Order: sequence, then C-alpha cells, then structure tokens
Amino acid sequence: MIKRQFSKTFMLLFISFMLLSINVLSAQSLKINPKTSTMTIYGTTNVHNFTIKVGQINGELAISSKKVQSLSVEIPVRGLKSNESLMNTKTYEAFNEPKNPKISFQLTDAESLQVAGDEVNVTVNGNLTMAGVTKKISFKTTGKNLKPGVYDFKGSIALKMSDFKMKPPTAMLGMMKVGDAITLKYDIYLEGAAIN
Repeated sequence: MIKRQFSKTFMLLFISFMLLSINVLSAQSLKINPKTSTMTIYGTTNVHNFTIKVGQINGELAISSKKVQSLSVEIPVRGLKSNESLMNTKTYEAFNEPKNPKISFQLTDAESLQVAGDEVNVTVNGNLTMAGVTKKISFKTTGKNLKPGVYDFKGSIALKMSDFKMKPPTAMLGMMKVGDAITLKYDIYLEGAAIN
C-alpha cells in the first residue's frame, strides 16, 4: 500500500516536472538584429520631401507557449540621420534629445493573428514614447519565418508629430516648414533559438 502510494506520488511529480520542462522549452527570446534590420522615416516639407534613416535599433521579443508575451524596442534619437546636417540638428531639437534621448515601444497586446504556412499577419498594439510623451498606437505587420529561429517583420506606421507634443521643425527663418505627418517603414529581423 505504501509502495503503491509512493509510486503514484513519484509519477505525479515526474509528470509535473515534464510539463514544466515542456513549458520552459517552448519559451523563446528573439532579439532584433541591428545589422540586418532597417527603419526609415519619410516626411515632407513645403520645399521637398525628406528621409531619415534609423541607424540603431535594439529590441527583444519574448514568446512563451507559442504566444507573444512581450515586445520592447529602443531607438537612440542620435541614431536618426538624414543627408542634411541641418535636418539632423532640427530633428534632435524637435525631440529635445538631451532630455529625451530614446524612442521606445512597449507591446500591450497582439490581435487578429493569421498564420498561413511560414507567413504571419498580426495587428500590434502598444505604447510608443517619443519626446517624453507616450501614446497608444496600433499597426499591422507581416512576418515570415525565414529559417528556424529567424523571422522577418515588415510594415509601416503613420504618425503625427503633434500627437507627441512635438513641434514640426522649421528652417531658413521659417521659410521651410516640415509637415506634421510622417511615415515609419520598417524591415525587422528577429533572431533566437528555434522553438521545439
């Protein structure tokens, strides 16, 4: 009787341990590859259109039980570069870069997930912080599993600087004015160990 009870207890402990192990194995951390990932900001002025390249992107995606648990992205404002030094200076001023040196995004949830083979379409919701102001945003993204542990996500996000209490830059004594609306296009590569 005691031997049977011990065997039953041992089996319950063993099953619990195996379930815990499976849960741990299904957890995965994917990091943004800054060398292959790109982001570009597109905007307009009353004189000409402009583009600003995002030179540095850091971030991590955590998955557990094949569900997204968290996503965080950080971009140093000083990493934003255009082909014009004046535009760079005006951009840093608009962000008040000494006080707000980073742009950050934190996922709150993901919805409308559609999976077809290696491709994924999902709506991402989260908090974007720019120039010290945080605003909830929502955008659609398309992802592809390129190989085990490597994913590529593409998309674009339409934003307004005024939503973040940012004053669109001006130059040449106010003769050149930057438009309020900007578009961020991204091609992000996330890499980590393959999920078992």
